[in-house]
Amino acid sequence: MAGGSTAGADTVEDGPPRLDSALLVLIGVMVLGGMMSYLDATIVNVGISTLGGEFEATLGTIEWVTTGYLLAVALAIPLTGWAMARFGPKRMWLIGLSLFLAGSVLCAVAWNAESLIAFRILQGLGGGTIDPIMMTVVAGAAGPARIGRVMGLISIPITLGPVLGPIVGGLLLENLSWEWMFLVNVPFALAAIVLAILVLPADPPRDGGPVPLDLLGVALLCPGFAAIVFALSRAGSNGFGAATVVIGLAVGVALFAGYIAHALRTAGTPLLDLRLFASKGFTASVTIMFLVGGGLFALLFLLPLYYQQVHDHSVLESGLLLAPLGIGAMIGMPLAGNLADRIGARLLVPTGALLVTLGALAFTQSGADTSQALLTPAQLVIGLGLGLVGAPTMGSVYRTVPLAAVAGATGAVFILNQIGASLGVAVVALILQGGGAHAAPTVDDFGNAFWWPFAAGLVVFAAGFLLPGRPEPAPAAAPAAPAEAVANSA
Repeated sequence: MAGGSTAGADTVEDGPPRLDSALLVLIGVMVLGGMMSYLDATIVNVGISTLGGEFEATLGTIEWVTTGYLLAVALAIPLTGWAMARFGPKRMWLIGLSLFLAGSVLCAVAWNAESLIAFRILQGLGGGTIDPIMMTVVAGAAGPARIGRVMGLISIPITLGPVLGPIVGGLLLENLSWEWMFLVNVPFALAAIVLAILVLPADPPRDGGPVPLDLLGVALLCPGFAAIVFALSRAGSNGFGAATVVIGLAVGVALFAGYIAHALRTAGTPLLDLRLFASKGFTASVTIMFLVGGGLFALLFLLPLYYQQVHDHSVLESGLLLAPLGIGAMIGMPLAGNLADRIGARLLVPTGALLVTLGALAFTQSGADTSQALLTPAQLVIGLGLGLVGAPTMGSVYRTVPLAAVAGATGAVFILNQIGASLGVAVVALILQGGGAHAAPTVDDFGNAFWWPFAAGLVVFAAGFLLPGRPEPAPAAAPAAPAEAVANSA
């Protein structure tokens, strides 16, 4: 299927192998499915107050529409690698899309807050499988020589989806009923399912018996991940000293410590192979993706609130004002992906990190009188910087692990990226409350909160120099990894 051409046939003279049409079709089909989960998360976030009014629910209750989804994602991600190995990537992709579709339809017909939360959990179980499978399948189809450019394309939904969410959510809530926040997923999910059936290669028969499930690993890693995500989601509103936050973090860290001891000692195949972290390049890559998650989601939390509360814009206007961030990312990701296959990530990522810090620095000094003529270019620069960081870093993840470890590497990336996102939102939410001193943020609080993505950018700048340099040229006769190989290596 995609990626089945040989590297020699696909190679442009003095350049890396080209992206053939079969691979591009595969990428398009996977991106269609992957875009939904990222878009849906921030669409629902902007509608939390609307949902609370519709169901006459308290903020503490209706927040579980978001928290429940995040916890379901946290439970699903660690299991996805094993599920692909056991049932095949195509079958699991269709199951994930179907769960997400069913959850979306059921959310739209929810009759109270409790039923909506339950259906969001179902939706999250599907959403948690979609993106790791997308990354694993496409990385295997691309092969090391094309991974940078492919990540430049596949990373677009990861960054653009959350940026577009507030815009789409604002448009839907201003012109249609709340149900459309969920019904908007239906046509895209149906199209993604049909195209996946037609385009994705069939899962080949497996040799030997069923792939064993690391039950102890599941019992430690999945609830540990969920406990940390839950605690961080509570920390934003209650502070890090709240009992639920302290208990959640303590439980999560203890379970993670137990998993580390188990994974390093087990004679079987652990749910997530921690020996991947022995590679300096892999460790640097996942650390950067952790910080990218923290910085990006902190910005997506901060910017709409900043425009609404400091500049008195509406929900829709504040969503539209995020567009430059998305445009910058759309420019930066394909550009960086193409360059990463030629010059490597070691130069691109520090450059992108500096752009993010410069853009965030502008917001640390801004206030109610700051002109949009300054803020719009600052967002564009941040988006461009995130693009220069994200695509080469994801490419480096897959350049530093063997093909057989791609599924496990993907799981590690998404776990740390999700924890980073939760931590980033929790930290800036607490800063906006003046460390718990007040509920309504001041202009100075916003300025202080923007130092968080600035600091994350500085750490990414330093970590970027640990990433792999220029890729080794592929032998002319070496075949590129076919898409079918993913099923055998997941």
